[in-house]
Amino acid sequence: MNLWEQGWNYLFTALEPLSEPDMNRTITIRGEPHSVMQAINRQIGHYSYHCGQIVLLAKHFQHANWKSLTIPRGKSANFNQRVSAGEVSQR
Repeated sequence: MNLWEQGWNYLFTALEPLSEPDMNRTITIRGEPHSVMQAINRQIGHYSYHCGQIVLLAKHFQHANWKSLTIPRGKSANFNQRVSAGEVSQR
């Protein structure tokens, strides 16, 4: 968890000093121009890919002991009923 937190801290430390005018600046990534906002979105997409890899490996290693991170398979109808009844929220 320390490494996880340290990694996210690097991201937020890099983003914190950016100002609104910085968002429209153009930077080059692998020879292609990007606005700073495009570069941030590109990187966040990259991070989400790696998070998915971590979840996939955790699920593989836990196998039968895995606990779903969202609505468990086959339980959508029950969850939707609970949302309709106001018992839970989708947000």
